[in-house]
Amino acid sequence: MADTSDTRTPAQIEADIRRRRDVLAETLDEIGVRVHPKTIVGDAKAKVVSNIDHTLGRAYVGVNKAVSDVKAQFVDEEGAPRMERIVPVALVVVGLVGLVAFGTRRRRS
Repeated sequence: MADTSDTRTPAQIEADIRRRRDVLAETLDEIGVRVHPKTIVGDAKAKVVSNIDHTLGRAYVGVNKAVSDVKAQFVDEEGAPRMERIVPVALVVVGLVGLVAFGTRRRRS
């Protein structure tokens, strides 16, 4: 059986219908904005930028840690250079540069 206990006046019912229609129109407008291609593209761009920022942040932290680890190999706790480690590495680098330069010079001749 139907409930006939509604004691609202016709004016109240019309006002309720208008209010619900306004809420429905607002909801439909929000849905229209959400499914609009520009909104979808904008959201996708924002997500990509966020992922790139996150990835770059993680990469920065990783590189910073690696640089700190390498620096710790060549500098002691007080910040003084560890010559016993720097000199051999410098000699190897100079040797490699010399070999590359010598090899390049020989090919030109």
